Amino acid sequence: MAKSKKNRPGPEITPEIVREHGLTVEEFRRILDLIDRPPNLTELGIFSVMWSEHCSYKSSRPYLRKLPVEGPNVLQGPGENAGVIDIGDGLAVVFKIESHNHPSFIEPHQGAATGVGGIMRDIFTMGARPIALMNSLRFGDWEEPRTRFLLNGVVDGIASYGNCTGVPTVGGEIYFDSCYNGNILGNAFCLGLVKSDRIFLAGAGGVGNQILYVGSKTGRDGIHGASLLASSEFDETTEDKRPTVQVGDPFTEKLLIEACLELFECDWVVGVQDMGAAGLTSSSFEMAHRAETGVFMDLSKVPLREEGMIPYEILLSESQERMLFVIKPGHEKEAFAILDKWGLDGAIIGEVIEEPCVRIQFDGKEVVNLPVFPVVDGALDLKRETKRPEYLDQVVQIDLTELPDFSHGDAALKKLLACPNIASKEWAFEQYDHMVRLNTLVLPGSDAAVLRVKDTQKAIAISVDCNSRYCYLDPYEGAAIAVAEACRNVVCSGAKPIGLTNCLNFGNPEKPEIMWQFQQAVEGMGDACRFFDIPVVSGNVSLYNETKGDAIYPTPTVAVVGLVEDQKQIMTQGFKKSGDQIALIGFTMEELGGTEYLKTMFDRSDGKPPVLDRKHEKQVQDFCLELIQKGFISSAHDCSEGGLAIAVAESCFSYGGQTLGATLTLESTLRNDTLLFGETLSRIIISFPEERTNEIEDLAMAFPVDFSLIGKVGGSHFTVTVNGKEVIKQEVNILKNIWKTSLGNYAGQVT
Repeated sequence: MAKSKKNRPGPEITPEIVREHGLTVEEFRRILDLIDRPPNLTELGIFSVMWSEHCSYKSSRPYLRKLPVEGPNVLQGPGENAGVIDIGDGLAVVFKIESHNHPSFIEPHQGAATGVGGIMRDIFTMGARPIALMNSLRFGDWEEPRTRFLLNGVVDGIASYGNCTGVPTVGGEIYFDSCYNGNILGNAFCLGLVKSDRIFLAGAGGVGNQILYVGSKTGRDGIHGASLLASSEFDETTEDKRPTVQVGDPFTEKLLIEACLELFECDWVVGVQDMGAAGLTSSSFEMAHRAETGVFMDLSKVPLREEGMIPYEILLSESQERMLFVIKPGHEKEAFAILDKWGLDGAIIGEVIEEPCVRIQFDGKEVVNLPVFPVVDGALDLKRETKRPEYLDQVVQIDLTELPDFSHGDAALKKLLACPNIASKEWAFEQYDHMVRLNTLVLPGSDAAVLRVKDTQKAIAISVDCNSRYCYLDPYEGAAIAVAEACRNVVCSGAKPIGLTNCLNFGNPEKPEIMWQFQQAVEGMGDACRFFDIPVVSGNVSLYNETKGDAIYPTPTVAVVGLVEDQKQIMTQGFKKSGDQIALIGFTMEELGGTEYLKTMFDRSDGKPPVLDRKHEKQVQDFCLELIQKGFISSAHDCSEGGLAIAVAESCFSYGGQTLGATLTLESTLRNDTLLFGETLSRIIISFPEERTNEIEDLAMAFPVDFSLIGKVGGSHFTVTVNGKEVIKQEVNILKNIWKTSLGNYAGQVT
């Protein structure tokens, strides 16, 4: 790399300027050693964003390397914009989940909207057409007016962006807890389909190939979104960071999707990357890094929407709906013709060079000359101190004898069905266009979303899951449970799990207790994925999710994708026919720690989370999938938050517009509260015609797996009898109304 000091504009780099860029003294010294001179301000900005937690993963990389990322059908694992898994018939699925937490808290509509736009670009950058969106949302205290404001803004942002682009939002999860009061979570998932031989990678290969800028003009929005907003905790200056939130244009995104997919049909396209976090900086450096080449760019040729922009702003802007292509020379007119067809800006702004550096000029002057590898890989893996949090010594202790059991559970059942973590999310789902493109086979609200794969008999099932309270009480087990539950939900839909993506949301990594939580969660997730043979093909890490020192619960969200070989084998959770038998796969234990029942009824978040027996979990999943594939059962529903009573109640009124009652007859030595509302894992509620009983019982014995008949579908009431005593009896329509309207009624109370 040239060491010339000419044309290095900007002020002297002071310690204060270094701190303002989120760099430590040690990191600045490392920069000096790596480039053998002081950087100018623009170059410092480049190091700032590229070495931020959001872009470099400097705190998390040592742990992420331990996750299982390979499998026989994995075409692309971590390291590209998204993961890719072969599903046969010459097709592959491309998917990823990532965070837009801090922007969604500061400006909920735009923060959530641009999160959707960004995750879609990660998918179609790989050459895939996006066909499904999902999300995982976490909000603060249910009673706080600001929580309602944020909820409405985020849901509206998700709906408006997805609906305008014509990509269906097919489900997701919404949870509330006071730990998110100062830092909500907005995790966005997208899945696309691509021909397995037409996958595009983000490499700037081929010396002399042209650098093509595609999409919206560059503005000043989003500058330092990655380095300052997503790589630091919130404080009293949070509102001042509003300008770092990007502004999205979904209509341009729709045009961009179609233009890019048309460009991908051309054999002169070499590589492509979305200008996401760190904008033009990250896309150019990372593409050069992957191809082991360099890049020359002239910023004077970048399409701008604001006057007077300087190189620092152009390079660090995170304006949305922008892509960077590498194309073979001589095809520029063809490229511009396609962009003109879709009404998009385009410009040749540079070329691939042999020297592994990024050289940038502006108005005829060199403003950046940096080696590629130090910028991309130069941030040291931070071996941060870990320490088991002291709070665990207190919170895991729970004495069930201290809690009053109930003889009649009607009140508890109603209160839990109204609880925002359990209540129907229909209020949100109704705002999403989940039927556009007509691929959605299972509507939002069942255990998993299911979409057809056109021109085949196959379907794709998707589930997004994480119980953050479990992770707070035991990060290792909580993360493993998230994997198991997501797989279980996918299985209940009739699919075999084939791959996983994660979004790891944690507090400040500079605190040893937070890093211990992170370490434990990643280990738990990795061990569970290895046991269930699920490769982790993509993901995202979001740290510094805390405000004024108060961290969120560790929230390692997972999205599991499953494959249904025959659409006739798709299953849903709702009861279908009066007279069907109701059975429980699995068994119930005396477990109440970390449950929604404990939180809702007693405002307690303590105790040990339920025990995950991985072998038993796998047996339960395999047995359920076998029943579905043989056509023996009519419904299958994961038993999770709220326990057995909630799972059966949901099955009574979650099949289209149909409402069916149920009668449960239980014999047990357990307390009523743990029997009905405990959250023992590895349990699935199924229903089936009575004439199938013997076949199913025989198959259960052959597996073997725990299996018990617990009731019958029918009537207008939900009735539960335990040891000959009636403990619940309620009209199903009343329960349905509570469950269905609670979230919408709450959201409507915006002040």
